[in-house]
Amino acid sequence: MSIAVGADGTAVAGPRLAIKSLRGGLLWLTGLAGAFVFIEPSPYELVALGTMFVFAVTGLSLRPALSPLILLLVFLNIGYAMAVVQVSDESKPVIWVLVSIFLSATAIFFAAMLGGDTERRLKWLMRGYIAAAVIASLVAIAAYFHLFGERSETFLLYGRARGTFNDPNVLGAFLVLPALLMVQRMLADRLSQILSAAIVFLILMGGLFLSFSRAAWGQFAFAGLVLMALTFITSRSASERLRIVLIAILGLVLMAVFVAALLSIEQVAELFKERATLEQSYDVGHYGRFGRYMLGVELGLERPFGLGPLQFTRIFPEDPHNSYLNSFMTGGWLAGFSYLTLTAVTLIMGLRFAFVTTPWRSIYLAVYAAYVGLAGESAIIDSDHWRHYFLILGILWGLMAVSQAYLRAAARAPSSAPA
Repeated sequence: MSIAVGADGTAVAGPRLAIKSLRGGLLWLTGLAGAFVFIEPSPYELVALGTMFVFAVTGLSLRPALSPLILLLVFLNIGYAMAVVQVSDESKPVIWVLVSIFLSATAIFFAAMLGGDTERRLKWLMRGYIAAAVIASLVAIAAYFHLFGERSETFLLYGRARGTFNDPNVLGAFLVLPALLMVQRMLADRLSQILSAAIVFLILMGGLFLSFSRAAWGQFAFAGLVLMALTFITSRSASERLRIVLIAILGLVLMAVFVAALLSIEQVAELFKERATLEQSYDVGHYGRFGRYMLGVELGLERPFGLGPLQFTRIFPEDPHNSYLNSFMTGGWLAGFSYLTLTAVTLIMGLRFAFVTTPWRSIYLAVYAAYVGLAGESAIIDSDHWRHYFLILGILWGLMAVSQAYLRAAARAPSSAPA
């Protein structure tokens, strides 16, 4: 053992530094892999499994503050597992439940790993996520304008950019958090960083706009307002608040010019005109999106164990397009109420910690705003198997847990004695 501890500490620091670097690199790679989900199993599954294994082997603990997250995710998946018994002779519903269990495990992992070395690990993960968003956006933009030739169609769906995702709606939603992080950088950092953040922001806005996802547009607009409001309220001085207002106005002007430039292209303008209406043909009617909501609620009251995974379309023409309704339809009352409770608890507790001054508060506000947007979007789209949904959920709970510990540590710190 004496060999492992040198006088200068290098024998100890070396292995620890190597483990830290390995963990940071894997977190970055996990964030990056989140954009490449057009094949099953996707690189994300493989990288996330490897990352969780390395953290488990090298040390990972669960804080008591994560108990609500863990319990509600467990109840959610128990509901799914009980409901799948009705259709256990089919492979796809069983696989659906296993995927849900895996994604829930990733949320718990992201929350747990932030329990130590919080700032460093958070930055590695967010850097990977931002890199993924930039790549996905560039692919989407290039494909939309057919810069890949015939292969461009691989990254399009119904004339909409989907980038490296299976669905344009998922691409659009995936880009919201990185875009909010760029907004935060433009609000808080130096001029050189503001300019670089603005460039990345415009790339992300290009991908978001060309996804032609009304839900993602709404999610970004709503989450952006939440972020601006929270940042304004939690700012420490009047000068900071003035800076926020000025940059917000400048950002809106820049976005307006950017969108106007895109709309000057005929094919973009035509699809925008089609997608900009609030009610598409598949939204209205007795069996349309909104009609299915009411019919689904009535059916859910009659089926306490739900229908089982992927069974909704056997009764109705399309999926529920509502994650809250889908949780009841898929896993019965246990899963449905667990999902509703998890969302409500996360929103309420998350808002409380938005006002706690911590070293990671700027990122926390962006993550919380992104979750608020996701919670709203989940009412009109099926987001319950989105990988980035569970990533954001886990990060938010992890930061809430360490913020609570940070508060307690600050309260225990001795105050300076009076002169």
